[in-house]
Amino acid sequence: MKIFIDPPNSLILFDLVERFGHEPLGAMAPIQERIDMTEMDMPPMNVTLDDVIKGLKYAGIEVPSGIRGRLALWGPLIEEADAAIIMLDPPFNFGCVGCERSNEMVRYMIRRRGIPSLTVTYPEDEEEAKSVVGQIKEFLEGLK
Repeated sequence: MKIFIDPPNSLILFDLVERFGHEPLGAMAPIQERIDMTEMDMPPMNVTLDDVIKGLKYAGIEVPSGIRGRLALWGPLIEEADAAIIMLDPPFNFGCVGCERSNEMVRYMIRRRGIPSLTVTYPEDEEEAKSVVGQIKEFLEGLK
Protein backbone atom coordinates (compact mmCIF):
# COMPACT_ATOMS: atom_id res chain seq x y z
CA MET A 1 0.00 0.00 0.00
CA LYS A 2 1.03 3.62 -0.52
CA ILE A 3 1.40 5.54 2.74
CA PHE A 4 1.60 9.34 2.87
CA ILE A 5 3.93 10.53 5.62
CA ASP A 6 3.61 13.85 7.41
CA PRO A 7 6.01 15.65 7.70
CA PRO A 8 6.54 14.62 4.08
CA ASN A 9 10.34 14.79 4.23
CA SER A 10 10.77 12.76 7.41
CA LEU A 11 13.42 10.14 6.77
CA ILE A 12 12.43 8.34 9.99
CA LEU A 13 8.80 7.85 8.92
CA PHE A 14 9.91 7.06 5.36
CA ASP A 15 12.20 4.30 6.66
CA LEU A 16 9.61 2.83 9.04
CA VAL A 17 6.96 2.62 6.31
CA GLU A 18 9.44 0.97 3.96
CA ARG A 19 10.64 -1.49 6.61
CA PHE A 20 7.10 -2.71 7.19
CA GLY A 21 6.58 -3.47 3.51
CA HIS A 22 4.71 -0.44 2.22
CA GLU A 23 5.54 2.33 -0.23
CA PRO A 24 6.18 5.65 1.54
CA LEU A 25 4.91 8.76 -0.21
CA GLY A 26 7.10 11.66 0.82
CA ALA A 27 8.43 14.90 -0.60
CA MET A 28 11.73 13.50 -1.81
CA ALA A 29 10.57 12.10 -5.19
CA PRO A 30 8.57 15.17 -6.32
CA ILE A 31 11.43 17.47 -5.32
CA GLN A 32 13.93 15.29 -7.20
CA GLU A 33 11.73 15.49 -10.31
CA ARG A 34 11.82 19.27 -10.15
CA ILE A 35 15.57 19.43 -9.60
CA ASP A 36 16.18 17.20 -12.60
CA MET A 37 13.91 19.23 -14.91
CA THR A 38 15.96 20.91 -17.62
CA GLU A 39 13.45 23.75 -17.99
CA MET A 40 14.24 25.00 -14.49
CA ASP A 41 16.79 27.81 -14.53
CA MET A 42 17.79 27.60 -10.89
CA PRO A 43 16.36 24.50 -9.21
CA PRO A 44 14.66 24.29 -6.80
CA MET A 45 14.10 28.06 -6.57
CA ASN A 46 11.85 28.36 -9.61
CA VAL A 47 8.44 26.90 -10.24
CA THR A 48 6.71 26.13 -13.48
CA LEU A 49 3.25 27.28 -14.55
CA ASP A 50 2.07 23.71 -13.95
CA ASP A 51 3.17 23.98 -10.30
CA VAL A 52 1.13 27.15 -9.87
CA ILE A 53 -1.94 25.53 -11.43
CA LYS A 54 -1.58 22.41 -9.26
CA GLY A 55 -1.31 24.54 -6.14
CA LEU A 56 -4.50 26.41 -7.04
CA LYS A 57 -6.34 23.09 -7.13
CA TYR A 58 -5.71 22.70 -3.38
CA ALA A 59 -5.78 26.29 -2.11
CA GLY A 60 -7.27 29.53 -3.39
CA ILE A 61 -5.36 32.47 -4.82
CA GLU A 62 -5.62 34.37 -1.51
CA VAL A 63 -3.61 31.65 0.28
CA PRO A 64 0.11 32.49 0.61
CA SER A 65 2.25 31.19 -2.24
CA GLY A 66 4.39 29.02 0.08
CA ILE A 67 1.34 27.03 1.13
CA ARG A 68 0.16 26.63 -2.47
CA GLY A 69 3.68 25.55 -3.46
CA ARG A 70 3.80 22.88 -0.75
CA LEU A 71 0.32 21.66 -1.64
CA ALA A 72 1.30 21.46 -5.32
CA LEU A 73 3.89 18.87 -4.24
CA TRP A 74 1.97 17.11 -1.47
CA GLY A 75 -1.61 17.23 -2.82
CA PRO A 76 -1.03 14.66 -5.58
CA LEU A 77 0.69 12.38 -3.03
CA ILE A 78 -2.30 12.59 -0.70
CA GLU A 79 -4.62 11.77 -3.61
CA GLU A 80 -2.48 8.74 -4.43
CA ALA A 81 -2.21 7.49 -0.83
CA ASP A 82 -4.04 4.47 0.55
CA ALA A 83 -3.29 5.55 4.15
CA ALA A 84 -1.35 8.18 6.09
CA ILE A 85 0.86 8.57 9.15
CA ILE A 86 0.89 11.99 10.80
CA MET A 87 3.50 13.01 13.36
CA LEU A 88 2.37 15.90 15.58
CA ASP A 89 4.68 18.33 17.37
CA PRO A 90 7.99 17.23 15.82
CA PRO A 91 11.10 19.39 16.32
CA PHE A 92 12.16 21.55 13.39
CA ASN A 93 14.97 19.16 12.41
CA PHE A 94 12.55 16.22 12.03
CA GLY A 95 11.06 17.36 8.74
CA CYS A 96 9.41 20.33 7.10
CA VAL A 97 7.37 21.68 10.00
CA GLY A 98 7.90 25.40 9.56
CA CYS A 99 4.43 26.29 8.22
CA GLU A 100 1.55 25.30 10.47
CA ARG A 101 -1.04 26.44 7.90
CA SER A 102 0.35 23.97 5.37
CA ASN A 103 0.32 21.26 8.05
CA GLU A 104 -3.32 22.02 8.91
CA MET A 105 -4.30 21.88 5.24
CA VAL A 106 -2.49 18.56 4.75
CA ARG A 107 -4.28 17.04 7.75
CA TYR A 108 -7.60 18.38 6.47
CA MET A 109 -7.00 16.87 3.02
CA ILE A 110 -6.20 13.49 4.59
CA ARG A 111 -9.37 13.58 6.72
CA ARG A 112 -11.45 14.66 3.71
CA ARG A 113 -10.14 11.72 1.67
CA GLY A 114 -11.31 9.35 4.40
CA ILE A 115 -8.26 7.10 4.12
CA PRO A 116 -7.03 5.21 7.20
CA SER A 117 -4.63 7.37 9.16
CA LEU A 118 -2.55 7.17 12.29
CA THR A 119 -1.74 10.30 14.27
CA VAL A 120 1.10 10.07 16.76
CA THR A 121 2.90 12.68 18.84
CA TYR A 122 6.66 13.07 18.55
CA PRO A 123 8.24 11.07 21.38
CA GLU A 124 10.09 12.86 24.17
CA ASP A 125 12.05 9.87 25.53
CA GLU A 126 13.06 6.30 24.69
CA GLU A 127 9.92 4.70 26.11
CA GLU A 128 7.65 6.98 24.10
CA ALA A 129 9.77 6.29 21.00
CA LYS A 130 9.28 2.55 21.43
CA SER A 131 5.56 3.11 21.85
CA VAL A 132 5.35 5.24 18.69
CA VAL A 133 7.25 2.66 16.63
CA GLY A 134 4.93 -0.04 18.01
CA GLN A 135 1.84 1.98 17.06
CA ILE A 136 3.19 2.55 13.55
CA LYS A 137 4.03 -1.14 13.17
CA GLU A 138 0.58 -2.22 14.36
CA PHE A 139 -1.13 0.33 12.05
CA LEU A 140 0.88 -0.74 9.00
CA GLU A 141 0.41 -4.45 9.67
CA GLY A 142 -3.33 -3.87 10.03
CA LEU A 143 -3.51 -2.42 6.52
CA LYS A 144 -2.61 -5.67 4.79
